[in-house]
Amino acid sequence: MEAALRIVKTDGFDALTSRELGARLGSSARPIFTVFKSMEEVQQGVMKSARALYKEYVDKGLAEERPFKGLGTQYILFSVHEPKLFQLMFMTGRPQIPDLPGVLPLIEESYEKILASIRDDYGISAPLAEKLYHHLWIYTHGIATLCATGMCRFTGAEINSMMTEVFTSILEHVREGEDRD
Repeated sequence: MEAALRIVKTDGFDALTSRELGARLGSSARPIFTVFKSMEEVQQGVMKSARALYKEYVDKGLAEERPFKGLGTQYILFSVHEPKLFQLMFMTGRPQIPDLPGVLPLIEESYEKILASIRDDYGISAPLAEKLYHHLWIYTHGIATLCATGMCRFTGAEINSMMTEVFTSILEHVREGEDRD
């Protein structure tokens, strides 16, 4: 599984074939199928490993003083450090295309924990926390996509500044909307 994950990390998911995996292991493809039933099972294992690695980034972000900001920063760092895994997990189409409220719970297993951190840290209602999360995810995903595809590079200070400016603006707007309701 480690060899399969290394292939995907360096060359992308499409490069994961039984022949390539065998070559990386210094054998033919045949021994792979004594451990796994099919390449689909290997691919599922790689996805599971990628999600576990991503969860380490999420947990690190949620442990920071400002968990929501920490999460956004870690999301971007995951795209920088693991661009092929980021592309696989967050830039691959889905058979059923979800709407915005449906996409985050689908791709983020810590969704409820993240919403709770927003509600707790910023004292806003659940619907407004969700609205803030949606807006910031779109913005953060844009930065992460630019990084993962090599279109643009940002320093840590630039990321911090951009995220703070956008977050502050959207939080203010969301709070104003709550005061009017």
